[in-house]
Amino acid sequence: MDFSTFLIQLLNSLQYGLLLFLVASGLTLIFGIMGIINLAHGSFYMMGAYMAFSLTALSGNLLVAIVVGIALSVLIGFLLEWALFSRLYKRDHLDQVLLTYGLILIFEELRSLIVGDDVHGVPIPELLSASIQLSETLSYPVYRLFMSAVCILLAIVMYWLIRYTRLGMMIRAGSSNREMVQALGINIDLIYRIVFGLGVTLAAFAGMLAAPVSSVYPGMGNQVLIICFVVVVIGGVGSVWGALVAALLIGLADTFGKVIAPDYAGLAVYVLMAAVLLWRPEGIFRRI
Repeated sequence: MDFSTFLIQLLNSLQYGLLLFLVASGLTLIFGIMGIINLAHGSFYMMGAYMAFSLTALSGNLLVAIVVGIALSVLIGFLLEWALFSRLYKRDHLDQVLLTYGLILIFEELRSLIVGDDVHGVPIPELLSASIQLSETLSYPVYRLFMSAVCILLAIVMYWLIRYTRLGMMIRAGSSNREMVQALGINIDLIYRIVFGLGVTLAAFAGMLAAPVSSVYPGMGNQVLIICFVVVVIGGVGSVWGALVAALLIGLADTFGKVIAPDYAGLAVYVLMAAVLLWRPEGIFRRI
């Protein structure tokens, strides 16, 4: 493997890991702070990808589609939390699993009825369609660098939001002791609604970003869901920083595993998870 090939694989692993973080951070917020096992999280990722496809077809511009899709995702997140998830906080995990599994089936049927079962492509905006030449024969797409930059920016914003803002303080307090936060006069129901809306929007936004490079196809959220739970387990339940570190490790293991030992690449992620759990059963990080 020459240096140019190594650099491309490294960039691919970072881009995959950062995109995975974007999806998994929403899951770890919902799971770690609200205590909800959300099996439908992958469906929100799929929803975002199909929004990118449909809205780009209508507007002719992916960036416009993303802006509109983010607004719709926030609205859908708020509505789902108000109508369904707000009734699950005092119930056991079996009820949560049943409801969220039912949502997977509903989203799949709605997708089939509205868009169909074909595989679709989303065009990359002309502004981001160029490539950077790394050698005489190898180049790297600007859009993938754009995806990585956006994910890094969002990671910084999320860290600042949770650590240094009043809203972040209330989110951290609500994750530790819901009853005490309510006794202090804080509207914990509104805080949970915001957290759930943020989690849905992060997953949908990741789907919108990924649509031009991964295509849009039925069931695309199922595989992402499994890997996202692996990220949450490795990083530590409820830890956004842990989700970032875990997602980057998984990106490196998966990408270079496919290059070095393609026949066993599928095991690399789960071997990594087993090694981390043997070392730290609670995950790499334990706090938000």
